[in-house]
Amino acid sequence: MSTEFHHISVMPEETVNGLITDLSGTYVDCTLGGAGHSGRIAARLNADGRLIGIDQDEAAIAAASERLAGCNCRVDIVRDNFSNLDNILKAQEVQAVDGILFDLGVSSYQLDTASRGFSYMQDAPLDMRMNQQAEFSAYDIINGYSMEELCRIFKEYGEERWYKRIAQFIIDARKNGPVETTGELVDIIKKAVPAAVRNSKGGHPAKRIFQAVRIEVNDELGILEKSFRSAVRHLKPGGRIAIITFHSLEDRIAKNVLKEMASGCICPPSLPVCVCNHKPEIKLLVKAAVASKSELESNSRAKSAKLRIAVKL
Repeated sequence: MSTEFHHISVMPEETVNGLITDLSGTYVDCTLGGAGHSGRIAARLNADGRLIGIDQDEAAIAAASERLAGCNCRVDIVRDNFSNLDNILKAQEVQAVDGILFDLGVSSYQLDTASRGFSYMQDAPLDMRMNQQAEFSAYDIINGYSMEELCRIFKEYGEERWYKRIAQFIIDARKNGPVETTGELVDIIKKAVPAAVRNSKGGHPAKRIFQAVRIEVNDELGILEKSFRSAVRHLKPGGRIAIITFHSLEDRIAKNVLKEMASGCICPPSLPVCVCNHKPEIKLLVKAAVASKSELESNSRAKSAKLRIAVKL
């Protein structure tokens, strides 16, 4: 399975160059994937350096283990969710690290593996679990959520204009039996979205709905703020955090958390004097960098990516 894992890391050199400050340091890749970024980090570290890679996908763990075998530095791979970063580092007997990376979103491998159910371009069972040991899947959402719950995730996580209509079509379709495959879901969405919209150049009509369902299945947004703050707490002074986002919802969270942690006073503007005594914890180094033109030519999935890097004060 590991040899089949294919994923092109976004802005790899910019990310690694901005993250590494000590070749003997300890670095954490919270989204290990196929070790695209981690491979570059490990290649730069010396024998005293250490890389801790975290992922919940068994295919990613297998691929990364193979790719990182024989590295000069120490490598520890943990199968877990980065929302458990505090416990992971405690188990690894690590208190402070030199750099932490988050490369968010779904990997090319997950999208391209039809059986995982992430793609609206391939027919497969409704799944979308990044952690294949989890019980909750896209099937449970599409067949179990109420009209109100479907509307909520389609609107909030998909920013879908036709969220009510699509939700109603799903509810109606369920009356004839469960919706079991991505192909069935795509057909329902296409019927719900007006023809004029489907035929426009706004992209596939199912794109936003699949994004919303995937986010809900994996609680992608719910864990971000806590995880970013936890990561900064575990950085040494001078240590760096790098975050790569792929859609506006996760990028907004990254932007707002880093902005707040880099700010001094966070009192409401209406207060005449500061009462919060808030001190900056980090300094922003890179604000929403995007992929180069040459990278976009070879990797179209880098189009929506944004890179943010901050250093702990």
